[in-house]
Amino acid sequence: MLGWALTFLVIALIAAAFGFGGIAAASAGIAKIVFFVFIVLFLISLLARALRGRSPPL
Repeated sequence: MLGWALTFLVIALIAAAFGFGGIAAASAGIAKIVFFVFIVLFLISLLARALRGRSPPL
């Protein structure tokens, strides 16, 4: 998911460099949303792992 955020960020930067303001703004918005979703899911997974505890090695 973080890869998708970086991909949309690169698309936004390239579009802005070529003067496509609308596409750049849309791509930057998508990148921002995907990044925040990634952060939320990452924090939930950290919390779930901490609450579950470590399993004994096999």
